[in-house]
Amino acid sequence: MKQPPAHPETRIGLALGGGSARGWAHIGVIRALHDAGIEPDIVCGTSIGALVGAAYVGGELDPLEAWVRSLRLQTVVSFLDFSLNGGLIKGEKLIGFFRSHFVDRDIRELARPFGAVATDLQRGREVWLREGPVTDAVRASIALPGLFTPVQLGGRWLVDGGLVNPVPVSLCRAMGADLVIAVDLNTDRLGRHLKPKPAAEPETLADVVRMRIEMGMSQLGISHEAGPQIPAMLDVVASSINIMQVLITRSRLAGDPPDVTMAPRLADLGLMEFHRAGVAIDAGRRAAEAVMPQLQARLDDPG
Repeated sequence: MKQPPAHPETRIGLALGGGSARGWAHIGVIRALHDAGIEPDIVCGTSIGALVGAAYVGGELDPLEAWVRSLRLQTVVSFLDFSLNGGLIKGEKLIGFFRSHFVDRDIRELARPFGAVATDLQRGREVWLREGPVTDAVRASIALPGLFTPVQLGGRWLVDGGLVNPVPVSLCRAMGADLVIAVDLNTDRLGRHLKPKPAAEPETLADVVRMRIEMGMSQLGISHEAGPQIPAMLDVVASSINIMQVLITRSRLAGDPPDVTMAPRLADLGLMEFHRAGVAIDAGRRAAEAVMPQLQARLDDPG
């Protein structure tokens, strides 16, 4: 049976971090918190954390989970509207799907305070999105450089908030949270995309994109050069993003540490493997359950 916190006056903040396909782990975290009777008062998200956080605060977590669990590789590929201007993927197909299947409203009309983090591409500044259409804020927050095209909001070109604040603990505190739970998806990411694949590993999204590129080269009469195999473009991009986000996350969390950190272990989940939601959700639940005694202790004695 769920038990209410011993100190109901404690305002709980939930900071959901960025991590592309790993972000489905946030669903498992939220489910575990709910089962323990813990309902955050404030929810903030960066990148995929903004997407899941917005669905949660908007009362759309159930349909979101049902949808992501139904995803297959072919479905994910169908959302890729390739572009050569600003990023490989425009992202309009994906956001269009969310606009048509999930309720879109102004952030200020949501059931509880919500904020998303993006980055001002020109000035390099952190941008806190706390008003305006939810899908506009989410689209800006997930605009991963090199993959998704930037978004123009308020006269600024915005990209993924993970460049400046991968786990938005600071935003939670600024919005009034007394106790902040952080979900860090960057704990075990370094080097994963450059490791040799086992022979039995299933086809991934990177494999599909790589195959399309190689087919195009073959049609143009361009052959592969002999010699050491150079890492594929998506692998290089993914590993570079991993390095950047791990180091930025460590720096930001050291300067503004959360009260409790949940760190799902997802080293084998690729950057764009959104079709493996079940793996991520289960890992998120396990990570939350592992630190639940610590969280309960903090709630029982917030001082």
